[in-house]
Amino acid sequence: MKKNKLARRGFIKASTFGLGGISLASMILPGELAATSNASLVQDHKKLRVVCVGAHPGDPEFGCGGTMAKFALAGHLVTFLYLTRGEASDPSKSFAEMAALRTKEAENSCRILQAKPLFAGQIDGNTILDKEKNDEMTKLLAAEEPDLVFTHWPLDSHPDHQVAGMLTLTAWIRLTRKFPLFFYEVNTGSETMGFTPTNYVDITDVREKKMTALLAHKTQAPEETYSSYFRKMEEFRGLESGVNAAEGFILFTDKANRSTIMGL
Repeated sequence: MKKNKLARRGFIKASTFGLGGISLASMILPGELAATSNASLVQDHKKLRVVCVGAHPGDPEFGCGGTMAKFALAGHLVTFLYLTRGEASDPSKSFAEMAALRTKEAENSCRILQAKPLFAGQIDGNTILDKEKNDEMTKLLAAEEPDLVFTHWPLDSHPDHQVAGMLTLTAWIRLTRKFPLFFYEVNTGSETMGFTPTNYVDITDVREKKMTALLAHKTQAPEETYSSYFRKMEEFRGLESGVNAAEGFILFTDKANRSTIMGL
């Protein structure tokens, strides 16, 4: 029982995610990882630069919009880097028409969440993972000088999600692993696969703000999409972590920070 109480307190500390005067590093990194070189990048009262990479407009908002809202409300700088403009999402419209519609939706959603929208220029449904695109993503991320980066978990049934995750991972490696890299989930059970969070963020107090941002993506049937997938995910991750609603993440740890097996 005592052990459970300690774990619960650890989650509550983690869920505040950079609010107030507590070091962000001690909150988002589990246990001994708080003392790693990654953690030293995050200082008390520092205005952080947070980049969230998504394959399409709406992916960052649906997957971790609550967490990004908390960062922005705490005074940190949040950027959504969309790999595509969602050009292929409606076969009854041309790519140009859909790109214009979904770009506007992304801009409106970012305005609600106080995030800056950026677009990487790839094409929805035809994203590419090669040396040229790795170079482009590395330059885009380097220009943002991020303290934290979030992206798709690459084990996903959607090829664009796979590409977004792998491009970001490659950029993280090329940029000498100098910022913590977190993976988020999208439609776990139907798209994201094999996702077991290492970290949780309590988003109970920002669910309405997140929902407002989701509704900006009018072409994506946001109410149905949210009720069918993301509301359930938030509540399930909340049950796992002891709050009403949470978002889960996998922290990708460097090889120097991986735990060994106890007793060996």
